[in-house]
Amino acid sequence: MYFFLSNLSFTDICISTSTIPKMLLNIQAQSQSISYIGCLSQVYFLMAFLVLENCLLTAMAYDRYVAICHPLMYPIIMNPSFCVLLVLVSLFISGVNSLLHTLMVLQLSFCTHLEIPDFFCELSQVIKSACSDTLINNILIYISSVILGGSALFGIIFSYSLIVCSLLRLPAGGRKYKAFSTCGSHLLVVSLFYGTAFGVYISSSVTESSRKTAVASLMYSVVPQILNPFIYSLRNEDMKMALGKIFGRISFLR
Repeated sequence: MYFFLSNLSFTDICISTSTIPKMLLNIQAQSQSISYIGCLSQVYFLMAFLVLENCLLTAMAYDRYVAICHPLMYPIIMNPSFCVLLVLVSLFISGVNSLLHTLMVLQLSFCTHLEIPDFFCELSQVIKSACSDTLINNILIYISSVILGGSALFGIIFSYSLIVCSLLRLPAGGRKYKAFSTCGSHLLVVSLFYGTAFGVYISSSVTESSRKTAVASLMYSVVPQILNPFIYSLRNEDMKMALGKIFGRISFLR
């Protein structure tokens, strides 16, 4: 679990690093410009790391399934070589998918004065700003979203359905509570990741406001990555005690 968690943390850092530094630089310089190469770089790295996080969350769901449903076989099934293989496959899928989309963007022609209603170069916004036909690009986005996002979400739901069935057969007690607490952090991170992604899709479909679209994009590209470390840290007893002291002081001051 901690091997996948460390890779998830690294991915979160990379997602934030691909957009926030340029945004802060633009704020400091009072400029809203970005070079063509810089924009394509943001498209590639942001999509690559988002797909990588999507794959890692699926691998973590399978890890929890094996740990709870087949605890005696866990060291054999989830051996270090298999865990590394899962991460490498996730890297390969995310890299190839992102490279394909970026190469397709290179085929598009853009107007001289290009404006993107966002604080970073998001693939869908870049495609909308193109002056040439974007039908193939949009079809490719829908196909990859259905295949990668849909299969990953199905894998997570299927894994947790098996976990719930296994837990219902356990007698009430400490083992059941421990199993639920083990899955709780991952479920919260999954809900945050997919919830914000669906929120961006819905908001971009129902509204034409560039401000609302930018806020929605901020929600899925920054907020989950900030909250993930806190969510997993709550499983640590020292963190729980520290938070308890903080809330105790706040209530005392009131």
